[in-house]
Amino acid sequence: MLIKRLILKKVLNSGEVAEFLLIKEEGEFQAALFVDGKHIHGPTLPQPLTQPKGEITHWMGNKPGVGLTLREAERILSEVEVENGTIRHRECLGWD
Repeated sequence: MLIKRLILKKVLNSGEVAEFLLIKEEGEFQAALFVDGKHIHGPTLPQPLTQPKGEITHWMGNKPGVGLTLREAERILSEVEVENGTIRHRECLGWD
């Protein structure tokens, strides 16, 4: 796992700090969730909640799972999409 940069940081109700990082793994960019510095396995992109709870519309991570607002989820998705788009563009130009 190659960490490129921090996308989003938030303090959870429990007081723990959740960090969503842009990482590169197996040639493509993804998002990774770390809570208090520990990597939390789960989906590599925000997933929509079946039943949103107030402003919380998406989630990432498994034990603990972290809720995200639509704006936070869109920010993470956009960052990953931009980086992967750049890789595809460079490949089309023969730069990689």
